[in-house]
Amino acid sequence: MAECVVHDWQGKEAGKASLALKVSKETTAVDLMHRAVLRQQAHSRQGTASTLTRAEVRGGGRKPYKQKGTGRARQGTIRTPLRPGGGIIFGPKPRTYNLAMNRKERRLALRTALMARIEDVIVVKDFGNSLKVPKTREISDALIRLGLAADAKVLIILSTPSEIIRRSVRNLEKVKLIAADQLNVFDLLHANSLVLSEEALAKIQEVYGDD
Repeated sequence: MAECVVHDWQGKEAGKASLALKVSKETTAVDLMHRAVLRQQAHSRQGTASTLTRAEVRGGGRKPYKQKGTGRARQGTIRTPLRPGGGIIFGPKPRTYNLAMNRKERRLALRTALMARIEDVIVVKDFGNSLKVPKTREISDALIRLGLAADAKVLIILSTPSEIIRRSVRNLEKVKLIAADQLNVFDLLHANSLVLSEEALAKIQEVYGDD
């Protein structure tokens, strides 16, 4: 179990909260998180790169010149890979880059990544509830009050992000907003700091704490 300090919207301490999640053994934690990140990045690849082989390139049906008597190497088609405009040898074809990882391992990697960053977690009470209209400046000022640098990469995790919060955050280049039940290992490890609402902390305990 880990304890986090809870702050209010003004950045002042307003209590403490705890998070208890089962994590991987220390000897296998790094390997598990590494495989989870590789899987996530591999799944983001489209795999649509495609080239034409000599059989697929248009044209080249006629022999370019006679077999003998020219003093040149024999050629059967102008679409040979040896000529410009010809086919591509061993070029890429559409494929999937997906990597297999079972559900238990994925959830364990997620819990391990989150608990590994527990020292960088900042819990905020009633995050953004006072916002009535989208306002990016309010979010950036709040992050500064929480002690975060203006150029820090911040991951904001909310239970159910409202449209006002989404529109307020989307113009901040280094701030990313996700829902508490849609966590991923890459974002947890990539950010410099994690900002969670109290509701998000409870949601994470509910969704990921049952294994």
